[in-house]
Amino acid sequence: MTLSNSSIVDKAAEVAAKATPIPIAIRVRGLSDRSIAWLFIAPAITLLLAINIFPLLWAVYLSFTNFRANRPNAVVEGVGLRNYERVLNDPDIWQAMQTTAHFVFWTILLQMVIGFVLAYLIDHKFRGHAFWTTIVLIPMMLSPAVVGNFWRFLYEPQIGLFAYAVSFLTGIPTTQIQMLGNVSLAPWAIIIVDTWMWTPYVMLICLAGLRSIPDYIYEAAEVDRASAWRQFWSITVPMALPFIMLAVLFRGIENFKMFDMVTLLTGGGPGSVTEVASITLKRQAFEAWATGRSSAFAIVLFVAVFGLANIYVKALNKVKQR
Repeated sequence: MTLSNSSIVDKAAEVAAKATPIPIAIRVRGLSDRSIAWLFIAPAITLLLAINIFPLLWAVYLSFTNFRANRPNAVVEGVGLRNYERVLNDPDIWQAMQTTAHFVFWTILLQMVIGFVLAYLIDHKFRGHAFWTTIVLIPMMLSPAVVGNFWRFLYEPQIGLFAYAVSFLTGIPTTQIQMLGNVSLAPWAIIIVDTWMWTPYVMLICLAGLRSIPDYIYEAAEVDRASAWRQFWSITVPMALPFIMLAVLFRGIENFKMFDMVTLLTGGGPGSVTEVASITLKRQAFEAWATGRSSAFAIVLFVAVFGLANIYVKALNKVKQR
């Protein structure tokens, strides 16, 4: 049986196609969207795991040893839970945790109140609201190092504008206004700076929550002759509450790790009145060189923050489901 010329050509083309490797571009076209997505994000995930998971596991290992970073060649011995026992029974560490809780509470409270008020005002789109929104956002755009040094000069009793402003309002001589050197005022000096810098961040999140409320809900409330105060408490606050709680979560985690601002302003002083947990951890790790004990302290902090955040997220999910 003979084949025509066209059949021979088609057969040859089919054989050649089977023998020729399929180009990569054609093979990629056959992948699903999920496979292509994993192909792109796999390098990033691998890098993040290498940067975050390995140091965490290494810190967990060191927390059960007597390792000291200034003696890398010394014999490393396991000490069991001794480091954790010393951390949990150390009064200095509990004092640092108490100081941290003080900062977290007051900074979050002030930032939530001021941030929500600013968001509420800007949401009403008064004349020039775009300009003032930009002005309010400026502190958040600055580096913590810049903010810390900037406010350190403002707090100077001799040349600082803050001292002159307080002296003008109260009549107290500027030489007596020692914000950073006074045991009672130093914590509040740091709270003021952190509130000034991060209130715009809270304002943005609250503003997103306010802008997400549909207008027809307010229109229906007006039809029912609900007062502005009633609309605020029955519509605005409940519907913006998940965003407010989200801002509390973000700022709580960040303020629990507060380090650079305190270091630049007071260094933990005067005495140890502003020594937060992160500064205590740094001193144990890089001044006392108690690497094993500082690793245990870091793990305790991690577990505390992670546990509290999980509990808070569950409460946030319940609010969202209402």
